[in-house]
Amino acid sequence: MADPEIFAGLYDRHATGLQGYVARRFGSGSLADDIVGETFLVAFRQRGRYSTDQRQARPWLYGIAANLVGKHRRTELRAYRTLARTGVGPVTESHADAVDGQVTAQSMRSPLAAGLHRLSEGDRHVLLLIAWADFSYQEVATALGIPLGTVRSRLNRARKKIRATLVDIDPTHTYQSEEDDHA
Repeated sequence: MADPEIFAGLYDRHATGLQGYVARRFGSGSLADDIVGETFLVAFRQRGRYSTDQRQARPWLYGIAANLVGKHRRTELRAYRTLARTGVGPVTESHADAVDGQVTAQSMRSPLAAGLHRLSEGDRHVLLLIAWADFSYQEVATALGIPLGTVRSRLNRARKKIRATLVDIDPTHTYQSEEDDHA
């Protein structure tokens, strides 16, 4: 992958998916754009060290992105705290998504964000790579540089914690602030 033209093809194949993943972590906007750009900059600088034994570069790229996300962890945690407090998400939903699941999603946002906020960084990385980037367990292991068994245990732990957070939630109930109740 030392040839810059080959690297350009890598960008063409993976930039959109990586952008979607990072945007879901941080919301669409300049921070997501910066992280995606920084991911490819780091990858380009390290392209000579890329192991050609790996069949796909996707886990390698997402691993770089996950490391950069870790560096921006405080920003992510602030976004989850805001989401938990206000129920307003940083990612703009498509019209079809908003129509299909607005009632359920609205009632689940704050509790889900609070649950994500309470997960350890490692558990959150694993859960979101599987849920938002549609990674296999092996791809997560490769991306994060951890054993496959660790992926499984972190995912199991994260799912249990999220389920426990959402167990008493009625998805048909729309939550209102106290101000709305007194209006």
